[in-house]
Amino acid sequence: MSSVADADRVADLARRVVADHDPKKVPIPEYLAACYDAGLSWVHFPEGLGGLGVSRGLQAMADRILQGAGGPVPLSLNPMGYGMAAPTVREHAQSEELKKSWLRPLASTEHIWCQLFSEPGAGSDLAGLATSAVLDGDEWVLNGQKVWTSLAHRARWGLLLARSNPDVAKHKGLTYFVLDMHAPGVETRPLRQMTGQAEFNEVYITDARIPDAHRLGAVGNGWNVAMTTLMNERSALGGSGNRRGAGAISDAVALWASRPDLRTPVLRDRLSQLWLRSEAQRLTSERSRAAATVGGPGPEGSIGKLVGAELNQHIYQWCMDLLGPEGILYHAYGTGGQDEEQDDKDWRGPIQQRFLRSKANTIEGGTSEVMRNILGERILGLPGDLRADAGMPWKEIPRG
Repeated sequence: MSSVADADRVADLARRVVADHDPKKVPIPEYLAACYDAGLSWVHFPEGLGGLGVSRGLQAMADRILQGAGGPVPLSLNPMGYGMAAPTVREHAQSEELKKSWLRPLASTEHIWCQLFSEPGAGSDLAGLATSAVLDGDEWVLNGQKVWTSLAHRARWGLLLARSNPDVAKHKGLTYFVLDMHAPGVETRPLRQMTGQAEFNEVYITDARIPDAHRLGAVGNGWNVAMTTLMNERSALGGSGNRRGAGAISDAVALWASRPDLRTPVLRDRLSQLWLRSEAQRLTSERSRAAATVGGPGPEGSIGKLVGAELNQHIYQWCMDLLGPEGILYHAYGTGGQDEEQDDKDWRGPIQQRFLRSKANTIEGGTSEVMRNILGERILGLPGDLRADAGMPWKEIPRG
């Protein structure tokens, strides 16, 4: 089938979905399930798994039609699910039955997903994690602690990386699992942020059991499976949307338009520069997405993540500078509880909340320092950092 025919097919299916399941009238899960059944959740996935088996580049066309009709942005409703779990499950789950059982409720947002990677002693050095996985018959017994886990309090499933062999080098002794967040031995505790909210959590895992069928990839190959997750995560975090003026810059422009009483020539010039930088970042992300149509996301996604995170901080700092003394008035402390549900339009809260939240952008999903190392080593070909623990069995690595 030609690319033109593929594009026509995608556009026709998208129009049919919004005609039969108007996103402004039907419940969001019902609408998103219809998108999945039509193959529009991830158009490059195989048919029957939320896709059509066509070019990844046609996803932007589908999204424009669906969101233009009032459909939500699925990534904002189930970010770890859409952006990370779906491509990882699609590539590494052991059976087609498991893929289907996980992907459809993920796509409809019936099941929220989380990512159980970081630990108190393993953040940027993820491969140093200590959560253990011991095989017992056809099940794995897990013990450990995860931290900074977004949406764990709402999640039904979690992507989990654990150490199955402490006797080999740290990258080689890892195995990747899907954890039932409702299983016995899984305890989630909220971490309060400076925004007043608690979207992050720490998760304690005590003798929790996972069926071997819920292992993704081979035993000991968890690091390679994790790369699928992380490359897709950085690609998802790096984009501000396909539309010009979308994302954080739209908040700045809206604030500028609504407050003519606070405008100054200096602020106008700074806003113009931020707009240009946002456009450059958007177009760079588009180029990365176009390159990914012939394969999965690569290290290029780190460019968008690095630039986008720092740009968000500059944009919201500009917003606070425009507001001046008004910017320190923040009434949301104590009102953004962990169980509070917000719709797709206002889930980020007021400008002050977005400013505070943006401070985490250069830490979460890989720090800016880590992103620069990835770009230097994997794209520019620069020598990597010297590692004293290279090749050393994990159990022999000194830990504080």
